[in-house]
Amino acid sequence: MHEREFRAFVSIAEIGRMDEAAKTLDYSQPAISYQIKCLEQALGVRLFTRDSTGTQLTKAGRAILPSARAVLALIDDMKDACAAA
Repeated sequence: MHEREFRAFVSIAEIGRMDEAAKTLDYSQPAISYQIKCLEQALGVRLFTRDSTGTQLTKAGRAILPSARAVLALIDDMKDACAAA
C-alpha cells in the first residue's frame, strides 16, 4: 500500500466522483482508477460501488476511511517534521 493510493481513496470518498478526485489530485482518470484497484487488491475487498452518478463507499470502505485519514495525517506529520529539521 502506498501514500498515493490512500490519497486517492480519501479524495474519492470525500468528493464522491473519481473524475473530480482525479482533477483535484492532478491525476488522470485511469491513474486514479488504477490506484484504487491496487488498494482493493492489497486489502482483498471492494472499497467503492460505481455507477453513472459517481461512487459510494462499501461497508469495507466506510470501515477503513478513518484509518486511511489517520495514515495520511501521520505521513503529513513526518513530512512536516523533516521539512522543519
